Amino acid sequence: MLGVESRPLQSRDTPGDNPVLMNRDSEPLGLLWLHMKNLLVCRSPEMWRQSFGLLGKSYIHDTTGSFFLGKWLHVPLYPVSLCSAVVDVAIQDYVADVAAELIYQNESQTSTEVLFVFPLGHHMAIYSFQARSEDATVQAVLQDEVQQLHEATGGWENLEYLQNQSEYPGEVFACFLGTLSPGREVVVTLRYVQELPREPDGAARFVLPRTLHPYTTHYLWNCHTSKLHYSLLLTASLQSSRGVVNVQANFALTPLIYTAQDHSTAQVSLAGSPPCHDDLELLVYYGDPTTVSAVVEKGDPGAPPGSLLGDPMVLVTLAPSIPEAVPGQRQSGEFIFLLNTTFLEHVQDSLLFLLKSLPLGCYFNIYCYEETSVGIYPQSVEYTQDNLTEAMRRIPSTGSSLGDSNLLETLRSVYNTPRPRRHPRQLFIFMAGLPPDEEAIAAEVCRHRNSHRCFFFCFSEDSAALAMALAKETGGEAAYVSSCGSMSLVVLKCLKQALKPAAEGVSLSWTLPRGLEVEVLGGTPQSIFQGQHNLLYAQIHGQAQDTTVSKGVMTLQYSLDGQDVTYTIEFPLCPQGDGRLAGHRLAARCLLKRLLPEAVSGSGEEPRHRAVEISLTSGIICPFTSYVGVRTPQRVTWYQRPLALLPPHQSLIPCQIIELRASRISSCFPKSIWVPPGWLTAARASWLALRQLTHDIAALPQRGACSKACKPPPPFFSSLKYVDRMEFGLYSSNLCRWCPEAVAKCQDLVALQNADGSWALSSGLASVLEVDEDEIKGKMPDEVIEPSIWATVLAVTWLHRHDEYYQDLCELLEAKAVTWLCSQAVSQLDKCLETANTLLGSSVKPSVFRL
Repeated sequence: MLGVESRPLQSRDTPGDNPVLMNRDSEPLGLLWLHMKNLLVCRSPEMWRQSFGLLGKSYIHDTTGSFFLGKWLHVPLYPVSLCSAVVDVAIQDYVADVAAELIYQNESQTSTEVLFVFPLGHHMAIYSFQARSEDATVQAVLQDEVQQLHEATGGWENLEYLQNQSEYPGEVFACFLGTLSPGREVVVTLRYVQELPREPDGAARFVLPRTLHPYTTHYLWNCHTSKLHYSLLLTASLQSSRGVVNVQANFALTPLIYTAQDHSTAQVSLAGSPPCHDDLELLVYYGDPTTVSAVVEKGDPGAPPGSLLGDPMVLVTLAPSIPEAVPGQRQSGEFIFLLNTTFLEHVQDSLLFLLKSLPLGCYFNIYCYEETSVGIYPQSVEYTQDNLTEAMRRIPSTGSSLGDSNLLETLRSVYNTPRPRRHPRQLFIFMAGLPPDEEAIAAEVCRHRNSHRCFFFCFSEDSAALAMALAKETGGEAAYVSSCGSMSLVVLKCLKQALKPAAEGVSLSWTLPRGLEVEVLGGTPQSIFQGQHNLLYAQIHGQAQDTTVSKGVMTLQYSLDGQDVTYTIEFPLCPQGDGRLAGHRLAARCLLKRLLPEAVSGSGEEPRHRAVEISLTSGIICPFTSYVGVRTPQRVTWYQRPLALLPPHQSLIPCQIIELRASRISSCFPKSIWVPPGWLTAARASWLALRQLTHDIAALPQRGACSKACKPPPPFFSSLKYVDRMEFGLYSSNLCRWCPEAVAKCQDLVALQNADGSWALSSGLASVLEVDEDEIKGKMPDEVIEPSIWATVLAVTWLHRHDEYYQDLCELLEAKAVTWLCSQAVSQLDKCLETANTLLGSSVKPSVFRL
């Protein structure tokens, strides 16, 4: 029972006999349709994608077939009725351990093959699963030797069916449980751990997965109806050394009960029925929401000292308070642009906007990776007018056909160059396609994850997985660029994120009794940007020689806007805890993420062996280990002879974390297939034989004749996950709204801007403004001493002539121009703006110039 305390279940509110049927064609899953007394009830596909739970497939006349057969006959999947859910949540600062018991019942009149599916969200890892029925118990066991388990376990087509039919993109835990007879129940118990997001006000936010609260909203004709057909018992245990101050939720809660005098532990539960239309969300507020916090979780007494689970774990939260930066002012930072040579001529315009939008005070460099992997400058240089002009001159006008083949060496060259002190490093990487050495690239970037962050711009969907994985790993963003016309806006949106101020030179130091030492698993990030918070895992090793010291001290230091900042916090050396080891398991997940790129990139056997050891110890799966379902039949109680003492026969069944791709477009029309009564029984045996025959014939040209049964394909190890392009943080097809002529005219103006934000009074500027140069000089106000002030006011006024037509493209470089103007001649701006509006026929307001 996964250690979940037994508790009485609430009374069951069972649904009707008619299941929700899935769209039955071979196209992607669209709307789900419920046939209820000959009335159609529509259900949103979003509900299906995030609910899952126990899925069933029924056959006519109680004939049970395989999921593979259903794949070809399009026999629909439908949710098996959930009768009861008991959920126990343990939240410790910003990590959660969830234990759930779910009871499902087959309320149809026919036997049903059932498959349990649990979507795994971000920062979530399942570590225990069991299913019990009257016939058998299925236990998920994590083991090494993935290939041998894959070959020994039959019925993998059941999981392949789910991959072909699902519309949900992402990872799911799936286990095929066999056949459930009419009226029978199956009890599913599972545990998972999860990192919780930190809200801006410091609250920890927990959302109950839809599988544990699969509410539905039905629309019967024009009458809105909704009703939960299951009972839900939800209890949350809360713990923090800072004290639990308050709990808020979008559902009714029982009063907060403190279980410790210092309010470090508390408990709250669901009161009454949960809402029928929303996810259950819980916000937990702690005392003193400071920049840094530390919670110590005790180790497993049964684990050996010095092991991952045996020693105490410190959960460190870093969330520096960083004020907003004033747009256009001097700012630190190192910006490095890696340009793909295949698309070089297409990115030049975007590069122009990028370079002109950089702030004074930063450093920059440009790499055009071809046969060589060196930058335009040997190392990053300060952003000045001379360096910018020279960089633009050195960029080649045409590219080569090598594509991304030299990206790896270029990255290594970047990482080998020194980083300017107190300037956080950020990379802007343009990729035309998937590099041939993607795993080596992933390993190289992850090796330096704490020293920089990456922004990726992809021109093909092939590189989506690599871009998204590395952007998330380094704290950056990835964008799919579908057209060259919208590229500038996409990259500028990323630059705005990159220009957020950061705490630089982040370091942690520890003061502990002699005999103890701390290891920060995965290292400490060198920079933390505004809006980010980092959850670190630090393990305490050793034995204290002075047992009278009960506390340790952690010191956080960083630099913010040139000023050194220090925070000190104490934490107990004899921690308490519930023994659920949520922090330890999430630390294992963190270590596995960091080991995986090294292990799959051919860096030797040591990373792989270490990953397997961590996975088997913690229960957190990795590509080199595998879940396998061990199915044990229940012993027949009425048979009392000696033979009953023999252990029951165990068999292996499909139980795995799989990746659903859902790249097809949904259909919104219900389609069905009519199967004649009794036909399925006769067809099943012949179909299986035909399937084997056609499979063998297709395999002859590739492998020759084979007398053995076909084995499943070997597992493919990769550190990258499938990514649907619609999941990108920025998707360019919805962003471009300008005609090419307007953008080209804007580019002509931007090309004339200086690095400090100013424009010179020249014939080129007059041409863009479509005003005679002599007229511009003649209209210059007498109060203006410097012509560049008058030219800059004209340029900014021209950008606003069409309201905010160019705001997204020119927001950053315009802010730099206004900052320069305010530093040069604030008293002259009123008269300059009035004259500029008259000359250009515009009505720009003084607020544009901060007047």
